[in-house]
Amino acid sequence: MSASRTERLLNLLLALLNTRVGLPRSVLREKVYHDAAESDVAFGRMFERDKVDLKQFGFEIETLMDPRNFGSDDPATTRYRIGKDSNRLPEVNLTPAECTVLLLASQLWERAALGTAAANAVRKLQAAGGFTDVDLPAGVQPRIKPAGQAFDDVVAAMHGRHPVRFGYLAISTGREEVREVEPWGLGSRFGQWYLVGLDRGRNAKRLFRLSRMTTAVGIVAGTTFEPPENFNARAELDALNELPVQRAVLDLDKDRLLALRKRADAVEEAPGVSNRDRITVEFRDPEQLAEELASYGPHVQVEGPPELRTAVVRRLRGAVDFDDAPSVPVGFPEAERAPRARKRTSEDQLARMLQLVPFLVHHQGLHIQEVADHFGISRKALIDDLKILICSGLPEGYPDDLLDIQWENDHVYISEHLDLNRPVRFSEDEAAALLTGLAMLGDLPALAGMSEDEPGSALESVTIKLTGAAGQAGRLAGAVAGQSVAPEQSQAFATITRAIRDRQQLRLRYLSRQRDEVTERDVDPLRLYSLDNTWYFEAYCHSKAGIRNFRLDRVEVVEPNGRPASGTVTAAEDFPARLFTPSDDDVLVVLQLTRQGAGLADDYYAERTAELPDGGLLAEVRFGDAGWLPMFVSQHGGSVRILQPRTLRAEARTWLEAALAQYDSPSHSKAG
Repeated sequence: MSASRTERLLNLLLALLNTRVGLPRSVLREKVYHDAAESDVAFGRMFERDKVDLKQFGFEIETLMDPRNFGSDDPATTRYRIGKDSNRLPEVNLTPAECTVLLLASQLWERAALGTAAANAVRKLQAAGGFTDVDLPAGVQPRIKPAGQAFDDVVAAMHGRHPVRFGYLAISTGREEVREVEPWGLGSRFGQWYLVGLDRGRNAKRLFRLSRMTTAVGIVAGTTFEPPENFNARAELDALNELPVQRAVLDLDKDRLLALRKRADAVEEAPGVSNRDRITVEFRDPEQLAEELASYGPHVQVEGPPELRTAVVRRLRGAVDFDDAPSVPVGFPEAERAPRARKRTSEDQLARMLQLVPFLVHHQGLHIQEVADHFGISRKALIDDLKILICSGLPEGYPDDLLDIQWENDHVYISEHLDLNRPVRFSEDEAAALLTGLAMLGDLPALAGMSEDEPGSALESVTIKLTGAAGQAGRLAGAVAGQSVAPEQSQAFATITRAIRDRQQLRLRYLSRQRDEVTERDVDPLRLYSLDNTWYFEAYCHSKAGIRNFRLDRVEVVEPNGRPASGTVTAAEDFPARLFTPSDDDVLVVLQLTRQGAGLADDYYAERTAELPDGGLLAEVRFGDAGWLPMFVSQHGGSVRILQPRTLRAEARTWLEAALAQYDSPSHSKAG
């Protein structure tokens, strides 16, 4: 949709909103379409396409027939209009506590497919004037980390009701199979995301774990489906049984891999090997444990069970095979380093304008840069929007029939809104982002004490208000069900939260998996944040004289040391907190990511990216510890490879070959 088409659609919308009796096609062609259509046939096709586009934004166009020509479908006598209340967001007034809860829920999705939808939904509430600016609970930022690109692709297919096709590693057979599925819903259980839908090949409902998808998710073209009425993903996942407990037998280097040793049931010397110990570890999910074990490379060897050993070998060989793949040229089109961003389209621009006008109505006189920052766009992009808006209006074309917006002295005012003073209703994905996010906050300790009422009252009341405002758009919310983001380490969470609030220093005993050691340090805690229910906290570490990030489940002891926080640094104002803190000593690494692994560019804050023809990415990423890169490559088994520097690529290759060599001996030939 070009900029001129954006302007035409906006003019068509204004014309149809501001007529009581409707407008005939002849007036629309003359006043709205002007010279855009060369013939009646071309105009008819263009008008029908535009009607479909407006419907996608939620505006239903009424067709009015001339009563004097009852029974006639003569286009010349047909009139069109949009009701003034068509698809307007109902009035939603929120208390400060409700705004706080809703803001937490919207920020859960961050970079996931529903992240943009959540941000748009909050902007609509702000544009309607019912949302109060609030401060979030001190230093707490829960977030969702869905299963990579597959999550985004499935959400898009669910929204469009398109079947999908993907390769899948079946649990029952251990074989990779191609599945064609009608995606009914998505949900998280036991730390994994699942797709629920109709398996067309088996004509039966099935659940598929996204982490077992072995190919990118593709849309099945030319076909749609209808999900079961009142489908509820949460109810489906509540019936899912957790995998049974199994025992892994592992041989690992002596004095290495403390994280595994701390979970071991038994430790003894490995038979026939003097420099290794044999341990037994309980697990439920072989794929999940295999990801961790693959990252340890040659330092661990799986003796059993066979399914776990095969899963580890598959990852290691996948990484080697990807490293052997033909090389690709390294080049980044951007002149400056910048994080990867979704391409903006004219549809984005029109959707933004439908939020921008009511926002300006309720926030008169804001500085133009403040408005641009609010919508996450540049000052130039905002001015481009405003230039289109001030040229848009009613078919008559008089000055009083145009949107009247001024930005004198860099402050923006609007005096004529032509009935665009209310944002449109939530879309399905916007409603799903907010309502699902609210459901996932249920047990979060940070919600306690936010209001004078019961801790959960703000969460309950804002959920009721948003459900009513969403109306039919809430359908997709029932199709997405996440787990609670409440931390399992509740005592440590409470200790750190109090220290952040009271500006106290903490004494920490911490297990570092990368360095394979336990250290003690004094830290100034800055903020807590999560990826699903895995929580981290950002702190100034006095022993390292810098900001570090710590996982709560690797904190062995945390307690106040009796000293106030030094105030050396304060929490950055950016959201979200970064899992990795850049420094001058970082190594710049160029990675090639498959389409399945493209999300790693965001997870590791790529500074530059370039799209590849196969849907993958080149990504330039900073790593503070280059020695960790072989672990990183083997963990993601075939989704990522190092291109530059070549020395690091060679080190990773040596690591992978040493790890695989353990399984190439005759006693482990069945692993292949």
